[in-house]
Amino acid sequence: MKFTEIKMQIPKYSPEEGIKFKWEDHFTILVKKLDNEILIQCNKEGLISLAKIFLTLSQNSVPNKEHIHLDETNSLEKGSCGIIIEKFNDK
Repeated sequence: MKFTEIKMQIPKYSPEEGIKFKWEDHFTILVKKLDNEILIQCNKEGLISLAKIFLTLSQNSVPNKEHIHLDETNSLEKGSCGIIIEKFNDK
């Protein structure tokens, strides 16, 4: 199996400043609910931005239940349904 190495920087979590995110310029993210499925449509910059959100939340220093709300008034395209991305530690 061949791999592509991708390097990116994500903001370091601190309890004083909370979660910080770095969005890619010109990102587009549209979220739709289709019956029992969620459709997330993104351009390249949107996919990278979402990857950064997941990597930021995955840091060991980020506490359980830390989360981000995204909707059409906060980062998603008009007509999107809202989503919450939350860190869950089942241990």
